[in-house]
Amino acid sequence: MKKNSPGRVERGMIQFQRIGIRDLPILQAIYNYYCLHSTATFKDAPITQQEFEKDIDFRSPVYQTFLIRENGNLLGYCGIRRYKPLKAYDRTAEVTIYLKPEYTGQGIGGVALRYLEDHAQRSGIRMFLAIITSENFSSVRLFERMGIRAVCSSKKCRRIIGKAA
Repeated sequence: MKKNSPGRVERGMIQFQRIGIRDLPILQAIYNYYCLHSTATFKDAPITQQEFEKDIDFRSPVYQTFLIRENGNLLGYCGIRRYKPLKAYDRTAEVTIYLKPEYTGQGIGGVALRYLEDHAQRSGIRMFLAIITSENFSSVRLFERMGIRAVCSSKKCRRIIGKAA
């Protein structure tokens, strides 16, 4: 990887691979990092593997979670999941992208979001939702740069890590 501007790197080939059960421990560790060190997850404590696993659909051809890799290195994971279990939301998906901390701010989130958009369109999804805390400036900027606009904002609706988010 070569530096080409502050916070950006020239990337090699990023690959996406559907996750399997064996991948859960490392993905859970990535997620739990954000539980402990940010408000991104809306959680204030690590979650168990069982809790993590219940958010992943291993059978759906539409709602899938993918490893993000480059040159064999795991960078993080991304996916789309069913927004709500109601017929009215059959074509709506919630987007999730979590990178290992050392890979943030390098354009990988944008590559992952484009991949998820392509996957969703091929799968019949027409609406993307991302639920982002107001303090998660980098995610808000990512979605804005990608042309996905905020449609609502809930201020101080939850207490996370000792403060309103």
